[in-house]
Amino acid sequence: MRAAHEVEQVRGAEAALLAELPEGALMRRAANGLAGICARLLGRVYGARIALLVGSGDNGGDALYAGGMLARRGARVDALLLAPDRAHAAALGWAKAAGVRVWDAREPDRPGLGELLGRADLVLDGIVGIGGRGALRPPAIELLGRVRDAIVVAVDVPSGVDADTGRVEGAAVRADVTVTFGTYKPGLLVDPGAAYAGVRHLVDIGLAPQLPEPALTVLQHADVARLLPAPTGESDKYSRGVLGVAAGSPRYPGAAVLVVGAAVRGGVGAVRCTGPADVLGPVLAAWPETLASTAAPARAGRVQAWVVGPGLDTDPDAEARWASALGAGVPVLVDADGLTLLARAGPGTWPAPALLTPHAGEAVRLFAAAGIEVTRERIEADRLTHARRLAELYACVVLLKGGTTVIAAPDGRARVNPTGTPWLATAGSGDVLSGLAGALLAAGLSALDAGSVAAYLHGLAARTRPGPVTAPDLVRALPRVWADVAGG
Repeated sequence: MRAAHEVEQVRGAEAALLAELPEGALMRRAANGLAGICARLLGRVYGARIALLVGSGDNGGDALYAGGMLARRGARVDALLLAPDRAHAAALGWAKAAGVRVWDAREPDRPGLGELLGRADLVLDGIVGIGGRGALRPPAIELLGRVRDAIVVAVDVPSGVDADTGRVEGAAVRADVTVTFGTYKPGLLVDPGAAYAGVRHLVDIGLAPQLPEPALTVLQHADVARLLPAPTGESDKYSRGVLGVAAGSPRYPGAAVLVVGAAVRGGVGAVRCTGPADVLGPVLAAWPETLASTAAPARAGRVQAWVVGPGLDTDPDAEARWASALGAGVPVLVDADGLTLLARAGPGTWPAPALLTPHAGEAVRLFAAAGIEVTRERIEADRLTHARRLAELYACVVLLKGGTTVIAAPDGRARVNPTGTPWLATAGSGDVLSGLAGALLAAGLSALDAGSVAAYLHGLAARTRPGPVTAPDLVRALPRVWADVAGG
């Protein structure tokens, strides 16, 4: 499992470690790892042209020490100081002694300064550290505009990206590679910040024993494999779990077909679908093993979880089906039209554990129902914060769909899914995710695990073929990706 820690957590761990180490040792560890990765990126260090963009404080110090190490290996290294009077003194002195040439970047028109960036093979972004907030200032923006074909490497986090949230409030460094120290930072894993980070490398500097529980985690193959439900020799279709589906309507029967299809291939023993005959007909034609019922969800038969909402519509009949599923006393996944109906009712309208799966637009309506006005743009700009806040307001797990899917629990735990792809922005994709997550709920996974595992498999399913993918493609791919993950 990949772990990410917030700035305050990192600072606390660093302070504890610094008390045990000689002065400067921790920064040298970080710089050594940074220099090694830069060397691999360059291929040949001797004769390479490297430009350091150096701000104040420790982040600039890391860049200076790393630059000095590369200069000692024969690179031409130039340090452009954006705040010469506040540069890390020890690192600056060491870099000069190692052969690094130093420039005052407050004089952007100084002869030769522009050429340094235009001709550089690698540019090291040491402008702002993990504690920085807000957009880059004009001098830094002007310098970055002179970079041409260089590999841009960010130190710890791209300058202008909020390390805790991934917010980008204006101009920021778009790195090809980010080298981060000790632990990942949430802003490197959640959009929009993740899109600025490029390829991420983690350098171990010995923080792990000092770090508390992570603020954000990312499941990997082995984690997902451990969570996948598997039948035993004593299992039958009922003990493996039965999922109830209240989805589809005369206008949108296809939604029920997709939800049921994903659930059938999602690890449960059986799927029970309720609805009018013109919904059940297409479902049975596609998935004849479905247990079909025209009764209200609460009277349709025993299930271990419900999926309610995809294609449900919002008329009185749909609202009655929705209310019956929410009142059935088992975990429930609410999506699409179910979220619209939930926004009408407001928080706290169901007795059982719930997993909500909104996109940003649906999240806007859920916030409004709780008396909070927020725009879709604000949610997209700070996905982690808003997912956590929504989970707290509704006392349930929230899976916020989007460029990077965030799954947040009411207690503040959060995960981000690493497998998503823009090709998932297609009609019916969310219905497939709902069916798969609902199946995992019925099989006994917690809402946090069900949402996380479903998002992971859903993303992998979209990657089984190049280019455009359709919702039925995702359903067909689920057994293959399930087997791949389960098999290690």
